[in-house]
Amino acid sequence: MNWFRDWMMPMQASEHAAKVDNLYMFIFWLTMAFFVLICYLTVAFAWKYKRKKEGVLTINFQHNLALELAWSIIPLVLVIGVFFWGFNDYAAASVAPNDALEIHVTGKKWSWTFEYPDGTRSIRSLHVPVNKPIRLILTSEDVLHAFFIPVLRTKTDIIPGRYVDINFTATVPGKHQVFCAEYCGKDHSGMMADLFVDSPAKYAEWLEKGDEELYKMKPADLGKMVWEMKGCNSCHTVDGKKGEGPSFKGLFGRTEKFKDGSTMVVDENYIRESILNPQAKVVAGFEPVMPTFQGLLREIEIKGVIAYLKELK
Repeated sequence: MNWFRDWMMPMQASEHAAKVDNLYMFIFWLTMAFFVLICYLTVAFAWKYKRKKEGVLTINFQHNLALELAWSIIPLVLVIGVFFWGFNDYAAASVAPNDALEIHVTGKKWSWTFEYPDGTRSIRSLHVPVNKPIRLILTSEDVLHAFFIPVLRTKTDIIPGRYVDINFTATVPGKHQVFCAEYCGKDHSGMMADLFVDSPAKYAEWLEKGDEELYKMKPADLGKMVWEMKGCNSCHTVDGKKGEGPSFKGLFGRTEKFKDGSTMVVDENYIRESILNPQAKVVAGFEPVMPTFQGLLREIEIKGVIAYLKELK
């Protein structure tokens, strides 16, 4: 009956998808069998024990021990069997292998953001290598969300202020769909992402190149995202207030004085140098505490930061 399962269910694209489907189909056919049996017995009993003639009483049963035991014990055994079957599969899918690739997922009205071990971030697109165990660590920044990938048979609720995790091994290369399955506001239906299951070589190439969504964003918007996600906002304000580092408000085009007494007009080259080699020119009045972002930001992200600073007049 695989054709029937394939007609009812999405394709199987993970190692544990078949286990989920097998249990589902067992429960489906079991309930169908009981449905047919109950319908048959209802009609049969109604016909057999109907009132036949005026004044003729039908048979009056008080109880039948064998039947009562049968309809109590058989369903109990079936329910217990289904429980342990499901629990065994759930437990196996809940434990990630030691070599699992960990990816952090953040839900926020109304998009998904993914962070990879090397610091790479992507928006609305999740890339994983094929046949590689994956552990997703998920949280929400605002309200309840639910992360759902039908072809992987993977779904979990996401709670603000807490971490949850799910594990899977994707087995079918290609593009699949990610949904939010918990109503989270007016654009809930649009809170989707693309899952790309890549070959190891293609995955490595993607990590080198970066998220395709970055190239669609306005440079200033990308720069603001970098400022928020890379922790720049913990030291550099955008409202003119002094932090651990100089405020970004009105920074571009301003003449800065450095600890060695030299001065310089803030331009594109200065910003780029300060990102990649922050100790080269330390602004007077501040400590040299900024770490380098060499190898952590792509050129497109650096250009985005520059564009963002230009807008902060």
